[in-house]
Amino acid sequence: MGAPRASWLNTTHDWSGTVDLDHLEHIRRNAAVFAPGGVPQLILEVVAYAADEAEAGHGGRCHITLCPDGSVAVADNGRGTDTRLDELGHIVKKPVMATRDLRFFDNPDAPRLPDTHLRRGMSVVAALSTWLIHTNRRLDGSWTQRYEHGVPTTGLRPLADVRTTGTTVHFLPDEPLRTAGNASFDDLARLTQSWPHLSVAVDDRRST
Repeated sequence: MGAPRASWLNTTHDWSGTVDLDHLEHIRRNAAVFAPGGVPQLILEVVAYAADEAEAGHGGRCHITLCPDGSVAVADNGRGTDTRLDELGHIVKKPVMATRDLRFFDNPDAPRLPDTHLRRGMSVVAALSTWLIHTNRRLDGSWTQRYEHGVPTTGLRPLADVRTTGTTVHFLPDEPLRTAGNASFDDLARLTQSWPHLSVAVDDRRST
């Protein structure tokens, strides 16, 4: 058994919650406010977490795949999303997709992403994606989970132990965001150079 959940320190997200439906709906109703940069901004929101890991000395590599169906996969080799056992023996993952990031969301002093827009957090990506698949690999176990507009549609599905760590976030931005403009290979390659501790590769598999 683990420690009581009430004793866990909230640093980036509130461990007491799992899905904040009001928060997700607020983002969806105000997509132009929370993702003014469109799809490229969503990509940078995800890469920013890999950059956090790299700056802290964990991992340092990130791979962005622009898929033919308009979806995007961002994979890194960090420690993976924090996942714990509570006092009842239940597996609890940090609710990064479905609750607000306590550091950034609604914080006018939040840092800016390389595209100059305010960093809001991963929940913006999840809320504004038709679907999102979060694959998590940690030394103490690996799993995957699917979301639709930020709401989990599956539980944590265990994965075979591959003895590697990292996170992959594969998401399909909502159609209005995709219509507004796709991510440019050159722009992504340039913008992601802003994180000095992170090496980023971009693989554009979209048809030309």
